[in-house]
Amino acid sequence: MNRLSKYLLATLLAAAAANIARADVTEGIRLLESGNPADSVKQFQAAFEAGNADGAFYIGRLFEMGLGTDRDLRRATELYAAAVSKGSAKAQNRLGLMYLSGETVLQDYARASELICASADAGDANGQFNCGLLYSEGKGVVQDWVRALAYWQKAAAQNNVAALNYIGQAYRDGSGVSADPAKAVEYFQKTGAAGNPMGMFELARAYADGSGVEADPIKAHAYANMAGVRGQPEAIALRDTIAAQLSAEDLTKAQAFARSWKAVPIEQTKP
Repeated sequence: MNRLSKYLLATLLAAAAANIARADVTEGIRLLESGNPADSVKQFQAAFEAGNADGAFYIGRLFEMGLGTDRDLRRATELYAAAVSKGSAKAQNRLGLMYLSGETVLQDYARASELICASADAGDANGQFNCGLLYSEGKGVVQDWVRALAYWQKAAAQNNVAALNYIGQAYRDGSGVSADPAKAVEYFQKTGAAGNPMGMFELARAYADGSGVEADPIKAHAYANMAGVRGQPEAIALRDTIAAQLSAEDLTKAQAFARSWKAVPIEQTKP
């Protein structure tokens, strides 16, 4: 076999190994979602051994969440560190969050920001959201709302719900941007339409106050009602406050609106 043939063969084998690794992670996720964590671990392990760093990340998540095994944060940390050493952006974000909270490692904001923002710069949407959060709070970095919003915008472009909500809140409050209630509502409508409880609650507040949108107590009640049943803690009190101001007819309309409401996948909406 000549040198060129050997090079082509090596290239094909490397590509095949990469495809197998990706397939193992995909299959592992499918098995996990189908309720088979034991077999999912085998797929993630095979992926990691084939060169996919995310394989160790997913096993770490199983230990962190206690899925199919006892919850073991120390073991999760070790697996995240192994995945980080091989370049996993997902693991950089998770390990960074552990340094942020001081779980199984010393609390270290500088190390947390280093890992999380490296994940963000590698294109991970959760890393982008969390890096933006660090800049908004000045943890491990100099507080910088412009950079915070820039990272959130990157995450929002990947339909990260938390980033969309935080951008909406920034426009609502004028944090890092000029206050623009109408612009804020656009972001909350996107997440609220997908059924996100925070987005729904913010819509309820906007419709109740007429902030950025025409006041509509019927919609305000409906969105507060739906946010409450999804676990938004302040929504129930808002719903009941609005209900006390509605006529019996309007209350019936509000409840009918909530009953007939259908979620729209977030990728099908635009802020």
